[in-house]
Amino acid sequence: MDDILDGIDQIDCDILVIGGGTAGPMAALKAKRKNPNANVVLLEKAHVKRSGAISMGMDGLNNSVIPGYATPEQYTKEITIANDGIVDQAPIYRYAEECYGIIQELDQFGIRFQKDQNGEYDVKKVHHIGTYVLPMPNGDTVKKALYRQLRKARINISNRFMATRLLTGEGRVAGAICVNTRTAEFLVIRAKAVIMCLGAAGRLGLPTSGYLYGTYENPTNSGEGYSMAYHAGAGLANLECYQINPLIKDYNGPACAYVAGPLGGYTANAQGDRFIECDYWSGQMMQEFYDELQGGKGPVYLKLNHLAEETVSEIERVLHIVERPTRGHFHEGRGTDYRKQMIEMHISEIGFCSGHSASGVFVDKNAETTLKGLYAAGDMANVPHNYMLGAFTNGAIAGTEAVDFIKDVDFAEFDMGEVEKERERVLAPTKRDDGIPPNQIEYKTRRLVNDYLQPPKVTAKMLTAQARFEEVRHAMETEMVVKDSHELMRALEASSVMDCADMAASASLYRTESRWGLYHNRVEYEQNNEDWFCHTIMTKGEDGKPSSTKRAVEDYIVPLDEKDKVAYANQRVTSDTVAAE
Repeated sequence: MDDILDGIDQIDCDILVIGGGTAGPMAALKAKRKNPNANVVLLEKAHVKRSGAISMGMDGLNNSVIPGYATPEQYTKEITIANDGIVDQAPIYRYAEECYGIIQELDQFGIRFQKDQNGEYDVKKVHHIGTYVLPMPNGDTVKKALYRQLRKARINISNRFMATRLLTGEGRVAGAICVNTRTAEFLVIRAKAVIMCLGAAGRLGLPTSGYLYGTYENPTNSGEGYSMAYHAGAGLANLECYQINPLIKDYNGPACAYVAGPLGGYTANAQGDRFIECDYWSGQMMQEFYDELQGGKGPVYLKLNHLAEETVSEIERVLHIVERPTRGHFHEGRGTDYRKQMIEMHISEIGFCSGHSASGVFVDKNAETTLKGLYAAGDMANVPHNYMLGAFTNGAIAGTEAVDFIKDVDFAEFDMGEVEKERERVLAPTKRDDGIPPNQIEYKTRRLVNDYLQPPKVTAKMLTAQARFEEVRHAMETEMVVKDSHELMRALEASSVMDCADMAASASLYRTESRWGLYHNRVEYEQNNEDWFCHTIMTKGEDGKPSSTKRAVEDYIVPLDEKDKVAYANQRVTSDTVAAE
């Protein structure tokens, strides 16, 4: 299987886009369309035709700001409140202004969105305040339609190449070092600008099944983007704000209140009672979920068995065909009929993902990071709650801004010694005859993440995690062994998982307050806005370890009143709530 070959090559391009999922292809398309003469390279460790979180489809757009249903001001306010106010509103507002144009463009690609009898977009309400959810009846075609556009635009695609480190020089990004996932040959890419679109850190925590790739998030997204940005010196924001989601027990897929909620489904306790008004995935919603489990009224369920037959059938069509086809098989095997039983839910493992929370590489409204010439978009950039449409839109922003950046710059000089150093690091496991395989290193790391970092967070446990991570890192760097190039890719992913685990522990220890509901519930600390109403920015310190500082939240574009600020904190259903209904 996939022999390890010795070789190194080098190419030059104007713009290197790393990641062929959602944001990356859109970034490449927009860059090429704005400047047809630009040499744009799209790099993907698998194959762009079926890669990323949307590889097999998606059920809808969760955050569509469509005229007549919502305004950019309304959406910006919603996301600010959902994220406890710690956001820079400028990137959110720019997204809200530009995403409708992206929806129309996707429609032209052949990605159909649900429309009403008048031919208007049929938008549904799930969020606490606004109406933003747009179903996609043929969402299983989204990646194929996107790939057709890449081929039509003649984008240069390099499949089966995995970026391992960014190159820097002259105070800016200079390119990337890559390894072929089928041959282990190296490729050095010089670039005037780099756009990172590598998705979430989906393999940080360990699913309750113990299966490494049975994650809530797309398991191919193992945190390389976070790791590469960190080692290149870019700032990462709010990594203590974990992603934690409600999922189907034992299936580890989304419960999909976004689909069921607008049709009358809701989250209920074991008595069948609704206990939270809004099923929008915020940290506070997950805290209420956790409290219900701990309060003796669990398990928690998705309740659909009160709905009419035609409604349940429609929910099944979307969830079992478009969203995750294996879901129907799972319920069939378990004997669960939506018409008769409630569907048991649980709490997911932790991860980094701005798409569902706010932890990511820090970017401004132009998708630029703190490292000059380096851009980021999608689930790895810290624009909060941006989902698939956010990846498309912010990818488009990154592509157009990168084209402007390269107008006045040439290639930055970098140290070739860094390339040789990286080759030595990457290939070290191939030089050993015996040792620990990558899957065991990764399993150990992620089991420790579950044992010591899963919220509620306790200081002593997180300190223990750091000590144990050092032990596993030492084993990884001195004893890990691989036999072929596929295992080498897994070894590189295990290294990224380890970096993300270190960053998660360090960031969580730094912010000494509780924030974002369950995402950063520190048992010993309450919320302290006076000292901690800020971003935390992590960089790689001079000692090679994570170092954090505070960064002020930019002045709001859309102001909040006092009632707005507590909207998401007052979602629990009470006797007064029921009486009011």
